[in-house]
Amino acid sequence: MADDQAPVGLSRGLTNYGDRDFARYLRLANARSMGFGSGLLKKPVIGIASTYSEFNNCHRGVPDLVDAVKRGVLASGGLPLEFPTISLGEPYLNPTALFFRNLMSMDTEEMIRGQPMDGVVLIGGCDKTVPAQLMGALSAGLPTIQVVTGPQSTNQYRGERLGACTDCRRYWAKYRAGEIDDARIEDVEGNLVVTAGTCAVMGTASTMASLSEALGMLLPGTAAIPAVHADRLRAAEASGAAILDLVKAGITVSDIITEESIENALRVLLAISGSTNAIIHLTAIAGRAGIKVDLNRLNELSDTTPVLVDLKPTGAFYMEDLHAAGGIGAVMRELKPLLHLDCMTSSGQTLRERLETQDDFVDRKVVRSFDEPLQPQGGLVALFGSLAPRGAILKRAAADPTLFEKEGRAVVFSSLEDLADRVDDPDLDVTEDDFMVLQNAGPLSPSGMPEAGYLPIPKKLAAKGLKDMVRISDARMSGTAYGTIVLHVSPDAASGGPLAFVKNGDRIRISVKERRIELLVDEAEMAERRKTMPVTPFEAKRGYARLYRNEVLLADEGCDFDSLRAEPGRT
Repeated sequence: MADDQAPVGLSRGLTNYGDRDFARYLRLANARSMGFGSGLLKKPVIGIASTYSEFNNCHRGVPDLVDAVKRGVLASGGLPLEFPTISLGEPYLNPTALFFRNLMSMDTEEMIRGQPMDGVVLIGGCDKTVPAQLMGALSAGLPTIQVVTGPQSTNQYRGERLGACTDCRRYWAKYRAGEIDDARIEDVEGNLVVTAGTCAVMGTASTMASLSEALGMLLPGTAAIPAVHADRLRAAEASGAAILDLVKAGITVSDIITEESIENALRVLLAISGSTNAIIHLTAIAGRAGIKVDLNRLNELSDTTPVLVDLKPTGAFYMEDLHAAGGIGAVMRELKPLLHLDCMTSSGQTLRERLETQDDFVDRKVVRSFDEPLQPQGGLVALFGSLAPRGAILKRAAADPTLFEKEGRAVVFSSLEDLADRVDDPDLDVTEDDFMVLQNAGPLSPSGMPEAGYLPIPKKLAAKGLKDMVRISDARMSGTAYGTIVLHVSPDAASGGPLAFVKNGDRIRISVKERRIELLVDEAEMAERRKTMPVTPFEAKRGYARLYRNEVLLADEGCDFDSLRAEPGRT
């Protein structure tokens, strides 16, 4: 190859031996050992990031998706080469999958950057996998398409539909309240997850798949296809073909993920009443492109974006119903007046062109019209105030509106261990009008910001039929959960935020209308508490935990590592 020609395929990024021709010769010799013909080795190379793992049931179908992508690449004149990365199975990881999201993003970025490929197809699905892949790919900067594993299908159980994991939380609440016994909860356990794929509801995995489509990173209409549907494989094959078109056109991930497409994704998030986790993930993805997600701007968008999708955990339907109802395309067509329509998508079309070619069938039971929404305002809102100077998040679509304007007494749990030890103590001093407060569960805590914000209703209150009360923490909440729950309080307790100094009996006021959350303790008392209640930061002596501790940012900055952002500079 002449030196003035751009390297293609296996000639890209040659290993440095001080002799480029030798490096190319040695690489091709080794590639031939894989059984490839010399003609195929001259084709553009498409990397396929595979996240199959037996520790990740959501990804059970990944090998079939890889095969389908390969078919599409080969048929379109490319050479597909699969490579593995870390896989994040949400319920299997300790302390939490979020703790490892940035590690997976680094793995993804460096394998894309370090191996010779002209474009990449990302295959994943479980909650933190999709954002980790997008973060890494955006930093690497190649033409990129994402393929998701798709949601699970529901099961028929004793005359009702079951799907993880909103229904698992519903049954667990029944079990805690003494409404069902050990045998019944074990029976439910065996009937909640009956197919491959991600959670069957609009949890974090489905939310992030939906937002990836809204960003333009998935092919149109592919976010909600059930994992076991043949269309899921056809979508993967089509993605394998489409990535070659992006490579030929020179359209990279940076052309698709822009400030305007991030705002489109926020609009869709609000309209589908998606997971609160998506705020953290979108903020981290945007940060890789030097884009700031402003929580005040989120509130502005929320005020003008109606809730259109009636899915669990806030509604009645499941992801398979959304697919049959018209998918995310149906949602985005309703939002067209609010969207930036000139954004590029992975189909090679602008969003405007893409929405014009969509089938216009919509099941209005599942996807409401813009003029007749489920709720007039978006499903999420950011709160600010003396308890959360840098913001906190409330999923108001999943909350009890009667608790939106309320003042209550704080019942404080200093850690997850303290919560587990005392929440069901019959002597716990708590009433339904109190505010449960959990400290030290944020990004700088030893627990790494787990999905612990869904504090369980104390048993003695649950036994009386109480279903919801105000709960506040610096933790996260599963996208499959529900309740009047204030999350992501920032700064978190472990970094010395006001949350660290809340005491039992303090008064807290919440106002969703005013977007406020206030700790009603005067500044002189708070100053005294800062002196007498020292905060001991989480310390880690070695390895990834030490890197995490030294680099991780707070929730309002997406919990990314400072050095991985497009514009590093801790704030």
